[in-house]
Amino acid sequence: MPPPDASSPGNADTLDLRLPDDFLALFTKDVHPFTPAGEDLLDRVGDWGPTATSAGAFHLVPVRLDRDLPLIGRWMNDPAVAAFWELSGPGTATEDHLRAQLDGDGRSVPCLGMLNGTPMSYWEIYRADLDPLARHYPARLHDTGIHLLIGGVAHRGRGLGTVLLRAVSDLVLDRRPSCARVVAEPDLRNTPSVAAFLGAGFRFSAEVELPDKKAALMVRDRALRALL
Repeated sequence: MPPPDASSPGNADTLDLRLPDDFLALFTKDVHPFTPAGEDLLDRVGDWGPTATSAGAFHLVPVRLDRDLPLIGRWMNDPAVAAFWELSGPGTATEDHLRAQLDGDGRSVPCLGMLNGTPMSYWEIYRADLDPLARHYPARLHDTGIHLLIGGVAHRGRGLGTVLLRAVSDLVLDRRPSCARVVAEPDLRNTPSVAAFLGAGFRFSAEVELPDKKAALMVRDRALRALL
């Protein structure tokens, strides 16, 4: 199949529609000034409910620190995970990472991924347009980002990443009608992750130089959802 026409609406990032610098500068504030008090920046991730996949029923459940920290900390100390997340060690790195999101303004929601009732993955659903990432690519209002790690070794290497990334990006597009694109920025060295995003209907948009890594900017467009 030939690549989609770059002039189509789903590929308008090639026009470099970058958010204004004065808008991006507002990321240094604790609360985004354009968000009315009490508004949920991600349309209540905790209420999205389960979704059916070829691997079984999948459910994003927002993290509770008292319940979930030991499990997530154990996953973060797996060498295969630590190489990319850099939250390993006996200290409080994982707790601090989670608490910063849980105590924040809601622009990032950490979740456990439950497959048939069993916690097996960790996710972050975040507002990419309100994230420092927006300084490094042509962000659009309501762009929604995804971070993922598959926790248990038994769940890796079976194509589950591809299945779940498609399911979660479908959830984002279904539950967030204002969102036209789901984005991700896996490390370019993490070829299994990049391949999983490609298999899930994301397209490779660009190489992005971030402060801590060289990333592959992956984009799933609402306009191309039925084609990829």
